[in-house]
Amino acid sequence: MKLTWLDITALVLVIVGGLNWGLAVFDFNLVNQLLGGVPTLETIVYGAVGVAAIYVAMLVPKLSKGQ
Repeated sequence: MKLTWLDITALVLVIVGGLNWGLAVFDFNLVNQLLGGVPTLETIVYGAVGVAAIYVAMLVPKLSKGQ
C-alpha cells in the first residue's frame, strides 16, 4: 500500500505526540518549544494530534493487510 500525504502527515503528528508524552517525564514540552509558547497554536496542534491518532488507528488494519 502506498501512503498518501495525509497518511504521512498523520503518522508524523502521532510521532510528535508520542515524543511529547515521553519527554513530559523530564518536564519538557516539545510542542511548546517548537511553537514558542503560543497557546492557540499549541491547542490546534494538540487537536490535530488527537485527530491524527484516530486516523492512524483506522489506518493500521489497512497497513497490516498490505492493501
